[in-house]
Amino acid sequence: MAATFDRVKKLAVKLSGVVVDTYFGMPALKLDGQMVACMASHKSAEPNTLVVRIDFFERDLRVANEPDIYYVKPHYVNYSCVLTRLSRIDDAALRELLESGWRFISKKKKARPRRSRS
Repeated sequence: MAATFDRVKKLAVKLSGVVVDTYFGMPALKLDGQMVACMASHKSAEPNTLVVRIDFFERDLRVANEPDIYYVKPHYVNYSCVLTRLSRIDDAALRELLESGWRFISKKKKARPRRSRS
């Protein structure tokens, strides 16, 4: 699995602010503490599956258009993410997916209201 995640890390190096960390004990990419992508830890996911945070609309489009690469299992249905078969996605598509996850987390970060210091 480490070699598989090394491929993900190599493609994510240009994403500003992204750091390598863990999420539920699995290798992950995070932006300001928020998970962008991680190796799936839930038993329902297929081996070598990457979970990438994206909005529900984009997930549904990806799964409908390329079900051999992208999928969802019941455990993940209510989470804004897509499961990705790393063995079936090429580097260009994986890079684009990681960029999409980075944009998703960046937007969420900007949308969060700041607490006032009173």
